[in-house]
Amino acid sequence: MLEGLKKKIFSVRRSLEESVTEVSPKDDSGRTGSVSSQIQEGCVERDETQGPLDLSLTERQGDQKQEPSFIRKVSTLVREREFIVSSKNLDEPLFELEMSLLESDVALVATDAIIDHVRKDLVGSKRKIGRSIDDIITKSLSDALLSVLGEGFDLISYIRNHPRPVRILFTGVNGTGKTTTIAKVAQFLTKQGFSVVLGAGDTFRAGAIEQIDVHGKRLGLKVIAHQEGSDPSAVLFDTVAYAKAHGIDIVLGDTAGRFHNKANLMNQLAKIKRVIEPDLVLYVDEAVAGNDAVVRAQDFADTVGMDGIILTKVDMDPKGGAAISIAYAAKKPLFFIGIGQGYDDIVAFDPVSVVNELLSGDA
Repeated sequence: MLEGLKKKIFSVRRSLEESVTEVSPKDDSGRTGSVSSQIQEGCVERDETQGPLDLSLTERQGDQKQEPSFIRKVSTLVREREFIVSSKNLDEPLFELEMSLLESDVALVATDAIIDHVRKDLVGSKRKIGRSIDDIITKSLSDALLSVLGEGFDLISYIRNHPRPVRILFTGVNGTGKTTTIAKVAQFLTKQGFSVVLGAGDTFRAGAIEQIDVHGKRLGLKVIAHQEGSDPSAVLFDTVAYAKAHGIDIVLGDTAGRFHNKANLMNQLAKIKRVIEPDLVLYVDEAVAGNDAVVRAQDFADTVGMDGIILTKVDMDPKGGAAISIAYAAKKPLFFIGIGQGYDDIVAFDPVSVVNELLSGDA
């Protein structure tokens, strides 16, 4: 999952661990050598009257100067028992980081937010001697990514503390796996001990009613359906009524896939929302669409309205940018990510786990 972006980040961190040499001029005692070795020995001390010591991170192998990376080019200033990350030489490595994010399909608004966060965090910040530069940059990147990913959404707690039945409406674009995602969410919720009924509200697409009915039979769930072409509002109204009559915890309502610029489908969705008054409206799209998915989510959030996002086919996305940026761009939380074809191949989105995986050293 997110392997493309993970490899880019891993490459930077690996490069630091194996190749970065912090070269300093002679100190007052006449010693020379790397800042890292002097830090370990406790040799670096400066008089405040001497001013800061400007150090560049470079790499040398024989007489060959290697290509600078993001972390190698971060400059440091050493003073007594702390060092300060300087803005000198920071523009170019941050530009390289920016290009890596954009090439991984991270949306421009999210990329800008990450770069701004890293810059503000690093420039002028004091770090205790003995802490590796890899740790410093990793912590900065982690904080920046978490600021973009947001906090996620605890659906289980929401359901437990909400009047029943909880009505969840699914919408999105055709072909993104919306109906299958509903079945996956139903499986996830039943494993948490909730009872679920499915509403076949996609009466527009040929075969949609049969598809959700097959899912319901496989999962042992009741499906409320009318004939193809019938009013989806009536179908979902009956689904809510059934849930109330039978003490069902959750209604999961399917709807026709739609684009925000299709007026008739937008009017239909508005009617559905008026009739059943959903507690949550979830937008479903696929990670492999990259920035298109991000743009569509923004459009839906602005014109139709949604409470959260489910991103399918994350396991098939070679870049990973949509999963990183869709919640930030749409300003709505990411609820679930789909990672396979089976009913259990859906994961409640946890930003901390995603960032830990991206920054792990096992790419």
